[in-house]
Amino acid sequence: MSPSITPTKGAATRELILDHAYELARQDGLEGLSIGALALGVGMSKSGVFAHFGSREELQLALLDAATRRFMDFVMRPAVQQPRGVKRLRAILERWSEWIRVHYNGCVLISAVVEYDGREDGPLRTRVKEQQTGWRNELVRAVNQAIEVGDVRAGTDAYQLAFELYAVMLALHHDASLFGFDGAHQRTWAAIDRLFASYQP
Repeated sequence: MSPSITPTKGAATRELILDHAYELARQDGLEGLSIGALALGVGMSKSGVFAHFGSREELQLALLDAATRRFMDFVMRPAVQQPRGVKRLRAILERWSEWIRVHYNGCVLISAVVEYDGREDGPLRTRVKEQQTGWRNELVRAVNQAIEVGDVRAGTDAYQLAFELYAVMLALHHDASLFGFDGAHQRTWAAIDRLFASYQP
């Protein structure tokens, strides 16, 4: 086998493992991720899985990173095609709403927050905080752009508005799984529209 083929095959196997781990974690969370079930699902031995990640924690960290990339590709990649301002900010929230519609019965990122928010600092809690901080910074950036183009009132605390938008979307995550997506989605957008109206120039 040529050296150019081996890394490609290794990367493909790693992605296969992560894809299957993602589906398992949607149901059972990161802490419920079983190496045995994962190995069985991808047709490998446990040692074969460990050969790609080294430890269960390394697998969990890699899965968090992979889930973050999925989320950003799903939400931000289409949204940034819109012009800066409220139109882009609304596009971010619309794509985020669609992500919740698809994942309301199991979102790895939200599950990770619930699993690790009350734990002592460690690699997994640190990575969850980094992921959440990065996403909130994206929201703050979009709000600041909306302020710069005049869509949002000058002097608005971008961090506060981003926090309020995040809180509303978190309620959608919560209510969609318990009470149904459609009703929760309607109330979410009523709240978002009211927020934007309160911050108009």
